[in-house]
Amino acid sequence: MLRPKFLLLLLPGLAALAFCAALRASASGVCDPHAYGAKVNGTSKDTAAIQAAIDACERRGGGVVRLTPGTWLSAPIVLKSNVTLQLDQGAILLASSDHQDYPPKMEFRAPGLRSLVSATDATHVSITGKGVIDGAGESWWQEARSVDDHGVMGSDKPRPRLVVFDHCRHVLVEGVTIQNSPMWQLVPYYSDDVTIRNIKILAPQHSPNTDAIDPFSSSHVRIDHVYADVGDDDVAIKSGEANSPGPDDPSRDITITDCIFLHGHGLSVGSEIAGGAQNIRAERIHFDGTDNGIRIKANRDRGNDVSALLFRNIDMKNVKNAIIISEYYPKILPPDPDPPQPVTRLTPHFHAITLENVTATDIASAGAIAGLPEAPIRDVVLKHVRIDAQHGLAISNADVSAERLTVHASDEGPPITKGAGGNLALH
Repeated sequence: MLRPKFLLLLLPGLAALAFCAALRASASGVCDPHAYGAKVNGTSKDTAAIQAAIDACERRGGGVVRLTPGTWLSAPIVLKSNVTLQLDQGAILLASSDHQDYPPKMEFRAPGLRSLVSATDATHVSITGKGVIDGAGESWWQEARSVDDHGVMGSDKPRPRLVVFDHCRHVLVEGVTIQNSPMWQLVPYYSDDVTIRNIKILAPQHSPNTDAIDPFSSSHVRIDHVYADVGDDDVAIKSGEANSPGPDDPSRDITITDCIFLHGHGLSVGSEIAGGAQNIRAERIHFDGTDNGIRIKANRDRGNDVSALLFRNIDMKNVKNAIIISEYYPKILPPDPDPPQPVTRLTPHFHAITLENVTATDIASAGAIAGLPEAPIRDVVLKHVRIDAQHGLAISNADVSAERLTVHASDEGPPITKGAGGNLALH
């Protein structure tokens, strides 16, 4: 086999330089997209160069694909096992604004479009650094606003998500800023052992469906020190779309700690929760200006077992709805009348939900705990909860126990209203 110095004699000048760069990258553990023709000028697409560097890293068993400062314009790229995509401070991975660059694909069992960054069936895959992944979502948002079902999975007008880990294990996302996705921004789908920490996720306040983080049928997920200021859910834990034929895996063993949520729809479990969700813990979360604080949501067409949820050491201010635990999504309160309906595979069953040390001030509505007559919400515990709001808390078809619960309502209504099937035990 020829040694590298002899191979160089056979290559023309430019190719030789690229070959040298590739050899240096291989020796250092870094796969450099510059070696494969990256321009980094914000106008030429660097897709092929970035993907070539990823593929080269994979072939030699793993490594780091490093994006240096500058604007890396790109169509979709695919990460591989044992590969880290590192964005240096000042590096921007900018999504192409050409909608034709996003090919159709079946994603999450529904028609979709390929995301800017994805990994499928990969292990030990990471995105790190202090750079930015920008989805250039404005043109997609404009189109979505003209479509009635733009936020529904399987819509005839799909939009790409920004970063998707599909059936992956041992995932790390750390340090980066993720912003302006056409739709959901960061999605672990059927993935296990996922760590998301010390990142920012941003989008304009009214950008449609720009959820920050959506763990979907995923397990052992850690979300820590995340700053989210977006147009939809700051975190939405999901596990199966509406009217899902099944089977759907649950989302479980998820922790959310030390986060700041500004604009957005709050910390949600649901609404697409046909596989259920268990063992969710959220602690030390600060909400300021979100539409909702804590929201657990489903309906008769998208539910399952949702249990063992703990929300502790939470503070909120300037939030529209402090607490919503409702089985009537997208509405909150039941219609009148609301007779019981048959229990099906998709009937939601909410139980074993604890809120402890929650303080909410300058709140429009304390919220609601509203179960279905055929599936009341069970075992909700409110411990050391104080809410100062304009409107009080409504409870129906739910069993709630409370210790040191204080709800102040500044309007003329009562601080707590109990509807049909609503039970509140104060201790």
